[in-house]
Amino acid sequence: MPTTSSHATPSTRYHECVISVGSNIEPEHHFAQALEILSSECELVARSEAVRTAPVGFQQQPDFLNAALVVRTTLERDAFKAYLKEVEHRLGRVRGPIKSGPRTMDLDIVAWDGDVVDDGYFQHDYVRGPVDDVLAASGRSLSAGPAS
Repeated sequence: MPTTSSHATPSTRYHECVISVGSNIEPEHHFAQALEILSSECELVARSEAVRTAPVGFQQQPDFLNAALVVRTTLERDAFKAYLKEVEHRLGRVRGPIKSGPRTMDLDIVAWDGDVVDDGYFQHDYVRGPVDDVLAASGRSLSAGPAS
């Protein structure tokens, strides 16, 4: 499901999205796959280094690898969110009974067109650290827009 088209016209509106990326089931493998998918189906602008973090909530699971990406897409926000859930599914994500449990891939929109749209950015270092790193490395900043 490509999110950008090679047939884009000069009037095509692009959106810039900051994505939080996390995995603790074969994380190196799933990170590589997610990066391959997203860079081939979106315009990858920047990426942070992956950092290893302890689980939050449910503790009886492996540590996570967390990172952040900046991508550009022609999709609107709701459609792009659905696309990210579809990518998670392609990478074997199964939503179990424990919300904070193990996962092959977790892809969340943290910022949309420069506005923070996920309170996780303010609440969790494992989100904020990689996001701040990718923003600094790419010369971008965020405004504390309406989270939703």
